[in-house]
Amino acid sequence: MKLYGYWRSSAAYRVRIALNLKLLNAEQVSVHLVKNGGEQHSDMFSQLNPQHLVPAFIDEDEQGEFALTQSLAILEYLEEQYPQQATLPESAKDRAIVRAMSQAIACEIHPLDNLRVLQYLVKEMGVDEEAKMKWYHHWIHLGFSALEKQLSTTSGQFCFGDTPTMADICLIPQVYNAYRFNVDMAQYPQIVRIWEQCNQLAAFADAAPEMQADAS
Repeated sequence: MKLYGYWRSSAAYRVRIALNLKLLNAEQVSVHLVKNGGEQHSDMFSQLNPQHLVPAFIDEDEQGEFALTQSLAILEYLEEQYPQQATLPESAKDRAIVRAMSQAIACEIHPLDNLRVLQYLVKEMGVDEEAKMKWYHHWIHLGFSALEKQLSTTSGQFCFGDTPTMADICLIPQVYNAYRFNVDMAQYPQIVRIWEQCNQLAAFADAAPEMQADAS
């Protein structure tokens, strides 16, 4: 197994958590998203992912090595192929709830705040730093406000009950980014509580950006 990622990539962070929870070892290959104009645009990496996004995940089957992209698809693959330490509940209804929470974070909040969007706002739209941060905070607050309400009915120790799920795997990188960009988290006590609970687990703590070999 190989995981092509970047220490601060939220999507790669998700996959690192899932691998840790499932006690799977993957070689970490750094793709620096800023240096050299962004190594994700290199010819080598574009062969793995024509979208020029991390992560790319390499595994193998009877036909040989293959590459997977998109963090949620990789999480689903890991869940099906390596079912130890399940990250989805047993019932179809509960699995759908956890998937919806995961997608609310990974598909509704994160894409509007990721590096290439913020870079486009600055470089192509001429947005200044203050306006960029206003953009970032708006989408975080919109998504977290809804999630905080949902957690009042679904959470135990974690987002859904008392076992870490895909929802926690998606939430923790997003909270990391919120703190990084000075989002006021006081209005989200459930989210903060789950952030603190998750980071007591080695699977989450060891996946943190600062713990990665390419952290700089």
